[in-house]
Amino acid sequence: MFVRTILAMSLGCLFAGTAFATATTAEQPLKPKVVTNTAVEDPINPLAVGAASSAQDAQITPQEQQDLNKASQTLQNLQQSEDNTADIGTAPASAAVATSSATATTSPAAKASWTLDGLNNASWFDNIGKGQFPVYARSQVMLNNSHASPGAIDGTSGKNTLKALATFQQMNGLQPTGTLTKQTWDALVAKQGNRPAFVEYTITDADLKGPYAPSIPHDYALQAKMKGLYYTRVTEMLGEKFHMDEDFLKKLNPKATFKKAGEKIIVTNIRNELPEDIHLIVAHKGAKQLYLFNSRNQMIASFPATIGSSDTPSPEGTYKVTGVAPNPWYSYSPSNFVQGKNLKPLSLPPGPNGPVGNIWIGLSKKSFGIHGTPNPSAISKTASHGCIRLTNWDANDLGKKVRSGVTVKFLE
Repeated sequence: MFVRTILAMSLGCLFAGTAFATATTAEQPLKPKVVTNTAVEDPINPLAVGAASSAQDAQITPQEQQDLNKASQTLQNLQQSEDNTADIGTAPASAAVATSSATATTSPAAKASWTLDGLNNASWFDNIGKGQFPVYARSQVMLNNSHASPGAIDGTSGKNTLKALATFQQMNGLQPTGTLTKQTWDALVAKQGNRPAFVEYTITDADLKGPYAPSIPHDYALQAKMKGLYYTRVTEMLGEKFHMDEDFLKKLNPKATFKKAGEKIIVTNIRNELPEDIHLIVAHKGAKQLYLFNSRNQMIASFPATIGSSDTPSPEGTYKVTGVAPNPWYSYSPSNFVQGKNLKPLSLPPGPNGPVGNIWIGLSKKSFGIHGTPNPSAISKTASHGCIRLTNWDANDLGKKVRSGVTVKFLE
């Protein structure tokens, strides 16, 4: 709890004095440039933007610079606010909720049920603590639906959930502590309305048909010989479809075979759209978050993100979105980095299990962009080759709404 308190205090200091009002003006539909059937390199340049157009796209107007300065001021202390030693909730071995020695077994968490009714009726209580509880599962769905993505929904406490809570609080005029307070819970429930957080889903023939791959080899040379880097199992596909950690999906459905059409399972009831007015994207390396701002400099969404690494750092400075490439081919080049024993260029087929997932959002910085991942539960917990890596679903949500020319700022 001490670590949680320090993190909460730091997040509060980060956002103190910064208020964003609810959008009141009508939003206009945006039309991002979409490029298909395009091979990409790693580091990646899938949109083949020429040098002249890249220079033009990268120009920042005085108003955009002013917006960037405001956003940077809001986010500049976020790196210090995240404690890398913070406890992360871990899933108990069985459906029976594990409790700490300081928590009585008769607590609301211990009584909570992982049934459909139990999940939808999970309610807030004081001193929830770390762990995997229905109250966290329900809150993660509501955060997702309010555009404060917690990443892969797994019902556990942890940094991605705390940062999603802080974003939601900031966007809704609450003190951004990163803690699931009663006030925050009530605001989440109010925004969710009568929509249940979890629903029953019937597995279809199409779900079972795929296509699926028997496995995805680690070796790029073997991946290059495949027809597509498809999902390898139904639970993996359903997990991404419903923004869920695959193990959590199985936990909620212990009797499901996931092999029969007509079989009913419990899944999240999530949204798949973002606000239209995306004016500025801030990639905060220290916070491992991607923040979206509208044209009125209001924070409107956030995603957990993996942004570069010490070996292959992400760029510095300010760039522009140049276009969107869904389901891109991936062109491996050993001149950039060597994977295994592959010393020759390779072309890897599209698919959700490709190195960049199933979408690429190009930047005016050649070879860098925003993309998906084959490992959604590892987002913000691993490293990338310099790009901004999101879950496939968050990257696809962004790709549907972002437009060419949107400003992207990298912050340390």
